[in-house]
Amino acid sequence: MSIDTTRIRPPVPDDLEELVGLCADHAAYERADYDPEGKAGDLARLVLGAEPRIHCLVAADGSRLAGYATWTYDASTWDAREFAYLDCLYLTAAYRGQGLGRELLRGVARAAHRHGCVQVQWHTPDFNRDAIRFYARIGAGSKSKVRFFLEGDALHRLISNEGS
Repeated sequence: MSIDTTRIRPPVPDDLEELVGLCADHAAYERADYDPEGKAGDLARLVLGAEPRIHCLVAADGSRLAGYATWTYDASTWDAREFAYLDCLYLTAAYRGQGLGRELLRGVARAAHRHGCVQVQWHTPDFNRDAIRFYARIGAGSKSKVRFFLEGDALHRLISNEGS
């Protein structure tokens, strides 16, 4: 369990079930609900498809996954440029503090740069103090914002013009 034996690489089909397990662990770590049902197939399409919507790197220690990073490409109205949005960066507890988070983030930054992005953006829960310290150590800036989402009944009410 060390950075010396762990390799950063794109995922392969055989990684998908384990990647779903890491997603479940990540959700639990961030105090969020997660339903793994059908996720391996959905991730296969989104991550491994001909034109991936989600880009991914995994940290692999032999045949075992130690963590992952996923990102998408988006665009900023204010900058009139594209940016990479880091959706997830997660390492299992045994692999934290060894430089693998930095290596995964470096891989994302390199991909974003090749894509012509002006920045990489992400968010983390305000209670995730370890992540916040890590991001500060690598020189990341932060902005205080509140993240909103619509789903389920609220989304359907808005769509059907029932929302106020």
